[in-house]
Amino acid sequence: MKNIITLLAALMISGAACAQQPAQYSLYMLNKFAFNPAYAGMDNSLSMTGIYRKQWSGLNGSPETQNFNAHMPLYIANGGIGLGLENESIGSWKQTSLTLAYDYQMQAGKSGVLSLGISAGLVQRQLDGSKVRTPDTEFLDEGVPSNHNDPLLTINTENGMGANVNAGLFYQGQKLEAGLSAVNLLENEIDLSTLRFRQARSYYLYLGYNFDLGKNLTVNPTFLLKTDVRQTQMDFSVLARYNENIFVGGSFRGYNSESIDAVVLIGGFKLSEKITAGLSYDLGLSELKNVNNGSYELFLNYNLGKAIGKGRPPVIIYNPRSL
Repeated sequence: MKNIITLLAALMISGAACAQQPAQYSLYMLNKFAFNPAYAGMDNSLSMTGIYRKQWSGLNGSPETQNFNAHMPLYIANGGIGLGLENESIGSWKQTSLTLAYDYQMQAGKSGVLSLGISAGLVQRQLDGSKVRTPDTEFLDEGVPSNHNDPLLTINTENGMGANVNAGLFYQGQKLEAGLSAVNLLENEIDLSTLRFRQARSYYLYLGYNFDLGKNLTVNPTFLLKTDVRQTQMDFSVLARYNENIFVGGSFRGYNSESIDAVVLIGGFKLSEKITAGLSYDLGLSELKNVNNGSYELFLNYNLGKAIGKGRPPVIIYNPRSL
């Protein structure tokens, strides 16, 4: 059929849908606040990031994601604050979330900062029944579905809203960065008329290290593990930065024959003192490579480059995390 593929229809049979839900990002190392609220303010300045991702380009109904977040230190409260907005569509589903974050920062050792963070907000989930296809779906002459012949499925659009809570911790040193976070912590359910959608809890483990290979060259390997306990995925990445201006690198996603997904090419540079742009392109390695044109991601960051507000700032860690 020419319409959007049914990616989640099989999950609706029991009346509740549940899947590994967090959006996929190849440029995760440049946008750590997107998956860990404890990173708020860790750039020691106002930082605003926009991401656009098109996954499996050319495949009808494939995931498309937009993410915007802004965060900054709040020294008067010994921490940082942030805001995150994310919109994702995949097949017949669409999800929009808005969260506010706060973290408490404390000195860890002589040159490190440890942050404990939490974020909370709302999630809206939408199901467009006109894009669902099942073996029993009946169609009008124009190819528009008229009946799915399923008491749990409608041809109309259904909407539901629920609360969302995320938590995390993040350590930042002169060379080492490490973070652990949990999203959809409460696993709340969102009611959509006859369907209930459960927000599955997922966990992130992030590690990064900075190597200086000369006056103007640094190499930054990073690792990200994502799991909902039932499914796990890993990203292994390396970025090389020249003169804190140009960066290039790559990633490998997967850890065994069942999880191998893509090789990622990454590049970017500073457009100005405060603005950085980046791009990634995923070369698929799974069976899906035969039916799509790869995935791409666009990144844009604005960093004010100076402290905001009053109070005693934490120890400033000088490493190339702030592009």
